[in-house]
Amino acid sequence: MTAALWGAIPSPSGSSLAIGPLELRAYGLMIALGAYTAVLWSQRRLRARGEDPEVVSAIALWAVPAGLVGARLYHVATDWRSFRGRWEDVPAVWQGGLGIPGGLMAGVVVGVLVARRRGMTMGAALDVVVPTLPVAQAIGRLGNWFNQEVFGRPTDLPWGLEIDAAHRPAEHAAAATFHPTFLYEGLWNVALAVVLVRVERRKVLRPGYLVALWVAGYGLGRLWVEALRADAASLVAGVRVNTWMALLAIVVGGVLALRGRAGTGRTGDG
Repeated sequence: MTAALWGAIPSPSGSSLAIGPLELRAYGLMIALGAYTAVLWSQRRLRARGEDPEVVSAIALWAVPAGLVGARLYHVATDWRSFRGRWEDVPAVWQGGLGIPGGLMAGVVVGVLVARRRGMTMGAALDVVVPTLPVAQAIGRLGNWFNQEVFGRPTDLPWGLEIDAAHRPAEHAAAATFHPTFLYEGLWNVALAVVLVRVERRKVLRPGYLVALWVAGYGLGRLWVEALRADAASLVAGVRVNTWMALLAIVVGGVLALRGRAGTGRTGDG
């Protein structure tokens, strides 16, 4: 099954970017760019509230590394079989393999703790940072494009993603184009960020509950994207682990968001 080549999305020829004598791993570069974008936007949002934007830098100094560690540990824990015989590769995050749920949990928890030490309430910290996180996720997902990974099943749609033979699953070796699930998830996250900002501006939720809507929204998007994935994954009761995590996120986030309705007014910004 192949897409019309005039409409297919090409994959990059390599997973590194050369800048003079430096060779940077695109995967790590996209993650760094996503984190940097989230920090800049969070600073702008905090400044609009009349507070010191440098607090965000202090939060990011701890939250970003914690998120990377959490993301890697989540990936290893849910896909440990693929590391048997090569445990030395566990720290090699540039090869790909970051579990976003683990990264978000670790990064948010550490970020909130740091924010509280800097005098911010948990609700204020979450409401400032949360809308920026889906955008960071969307940018970070571009790293999967460079690594030719995290794509979906074969498709003949005009926007099918061209995958080199060396990166195709054995059962789909004859297929040339696949669902660009990294792109689907990225676009979903950008749309989710827009929704979060609008909900905040309309003061639909009480302070601190915007994170619940983000969790539910991310879970909903991950649920349908995960259904398109074709790569090997750990299963529980015959279902992908990340599918179970997405369902859990929808339920928990949805319940908490409903509890946080009819919030008191406060100024929001985009």
